[in-house]
Amino acid sequence: MTTPIPEQKPAQASAPVQASAPVHGSGPVKDQDVKYWTDRANDLLARPSEHIHSRSPTGAQSWFAGFFDCFNPIDTCLITCCLPCVTFGKVQHRMQHSVELEGYEPVNTSCLLLCGAACLGVACVPVAMQRQAIREKYNLEGNCIEDIARTICCGCCSIIQHDKEAENRERLLRQGSVDQQYKTAPGMTYPPQ
Repeated sequence: MTTPIPEQKPAQASAPVQASAPVHGSGPVKDQDVKYWTDRANDLLARPSEHIHSRSPTGAQSWFAGFFDCFNPIDTCLITCCLPCVTFGKVQHRMQHSVELEGYEPVNTSCLLLCGAACLGVACVPVAMQRQAIREKYNLEGNCIEDIARTICCGCCSIIQHDKEAENRERLLRQGSVDQQYKTAPGMTYPPQ
């Protein structure tokens, strides 16, 4: 015996749900940072020989922090040795957004970029790019080959130096006193008689 199948009524379609606009500032990936890194990479790929042969301009300043001054402060050293991406992201946030790290999140676009690059075995590339950006922004000594060599030699030392340099230079820029390094005053002269 067969049982009759009850007649089914078509379901009424409900009103379409409006997609909410993406909230800027939610999540670790920020459009502004993605654009920064994309533009930087495109510039590097468009003019590789110019970047490789780039040198500091005459009158470039020396670095505030030494390359092997990485053990002080010890908390930065430990964080960078365990999670270099966090310090890398902090440096980028300080340079691009806020000296005082307002709105900083440890997991951000730059942090994720370094993690991805490390997974691909090319973590030295974004670190060297950041080093070049620091040299350009603060008019520091160095060149592309040195940036790459220092990054390959000791990426953590390089990132810690970036952190110290960005913190110091950004504070000086905010105070308006980093136009030039200290120069000695000219000697006294006697007026002609």
